[in-house]
Amino acid sequence: MTHRHAQRLSRRTTLGLLFAAAAGVMAAGMPATAQAQAKGELQVRIGYQKYGTLTLLKGRGTLEKRLAEQGVGVKWTEFPAGPVLLEGLNVGSIDFGTVGEAPPIFAQAAGANLVYVGNEPASPASEAIVVPKGSGLRTLADLKGKKIALNKGSNVHYLLLKALEKAGVAYADIQPVFLPPADARAAFERGSVDAWAIWDPFLAAAEKQLGARVLADGKGLVANYQFYLASRTYAEKNPEILRIVLDEVAKVDDWGRNNPDEVAAILSAQTGLGKDVVALAASRYAYGVKPVSPDVIASQQRVADAFSALKLIPKPIIVKDALLPARQLATSAK
Repeated sequence: MTHRHAQRLSRRTTLGLLFAAAAGVMAAGMPATAQAQAKGELQVRIGYQKYGTLTLLKGRGTLEKRLAEQGVGVKWTEFPAGPVLLEGLNVGSIDFGTVGEAPPIFAQAAGANLVYVGNEPASPASEAIVVPKGSGLRTLADLKGKKIALNKGSNVHYLLLKALEKAGVAYADIQPVFLPPADARAAFERGSVDAWAIWDPFLAAAEKQLGARVLADGKGLVANYQFYLASRTYAEKNPEILRIVLDEVAKVDDWGRNNPDEVAAILSAQTGLGKDVVALAASRYAYGVKPVSPDVIASQQRVADAFSALKLIPKPIIVKDALLPARQLATSAK
């Protein structure tokens, strides 16, 4: 068996599982795509950020071609961070998107009707706490009493919690400064914050352009999964469309893993960042979309429990409630 053939078989297996895990119920007597078309829902609205597989998928244009055959359009909307992307999902301005570990926790705690439909492998080196190149801060313990910029409710919020825990520093003993990435970078450059918790490609840009020094990345602290989520209503009504989207994500993952130079070129064109910046970011990325396993859900539950313990979310949540019911999984797997 050739390597390429093995990849195709692996992708088929993964996609079969993904469809079973994400597609939802097939309505009796009428395919979901036909229902969507009958209702005029001829579009999938995708929320993406300035990095990752969805950015590559947008840049390559393969999803539009594939869905056009089904009479379905694609609309892309860029978001600066995961929390606002999931706000868009919750209010109905998008149907599908990708975010890190923490945003789904905050969104679920706020009552968002979303479902997990897949995830990329752990990528702990793709986020870090950085300090200016001339900073005297050398260890995580040095963060005590310091101002740390971060996007509230993003993946780096959990990284910060775990980093402080490792250093024996109470969360109450630091000064979080909640800013979106662009504003956080400005504050970091001005010196109005002492450290910045940030993810790629903003992390890579800080390293390459500002000489920022990594105090600690996610290795040994967090998994940093990237999750694909959908509106529960959309997932239930349009399982075939989601299956096609996930199929194209898997294809882009296969392609991206083997074509780093082309990945850097597309990411540079899509983000406006230099190839050296996106190449560094891409070198830390993990490819390979998978179904959301019990182990991954257990990891997410630990994230939720950590935020709940600090009362950073309004109520405790059960993460598995944001999965489609087993009866739906069984129906879609037939």
